[in-house]
Amino acid sequence: MVANPARRAAVLDAALEVLGRDGARAVTHRAVDVEADLPAGTTANYFPSRADLLTGMASRIFALLAPAEDRLADLERLPSDHAGPEYAAYVVERLLARPTLARALLELRLEASRNPSVAEPLTTFLRDGLDADVAFHTDRGLPGGRDHVIRLHHLVNGILLDALTVPLAPERDPLDEVRLAATALGGGS
Repeated sequence: MVANPARRAAVLDAALEVLGRDGARAVTHRAVDVEADLPAGTTANYFPSRADLLTGMASRIFALLAPAEDRLADLERLPSDHAGPEYAAYVVERLLARPTLARALLELRLEASRNPSVAEPLTTFLRDGLDADVAFHTDRGLPGGRDHVIRLHHLVNGILLDALTVPLAPERDPLDEVRLAATALGGGS
């Protein structure tokens, strides 16, 4: 089969849609073909096994969730005491703007806890992302170091889980919550 990067991306995007909307058990080659409106067997041509498909989704999801450069430039202009909470809020904002994709990321993390073939690439992407976030944080002179960034990740992940599932206080704005919590967390490491 001739490689077709656009079709491969369409397959992965459809798979992430199925995963985020219907959960891990719903991800089958046929379900992805239907979601992508592609001929039966297309997904299997690109990803022969379910593990291959999940691994491909782990790679693709981070490209789809990448921040907008112009928004990052706007955030860079903020004073450092406001920038940290605003960066954290922007992560939540981006993920809540695409809730199905955010749920897919949570599903992939759960699947990785049970499936070593998914855990390997996802762990690599997550840890590389953490290293990039630490470098981003440090390069911009934001207060706190690696431990602080890890705490921000935990904070963001908890707020996202709450907002995407069964919110404990649905009247509260998740962006306000992350700003307040990140400010309370401070810049200490």
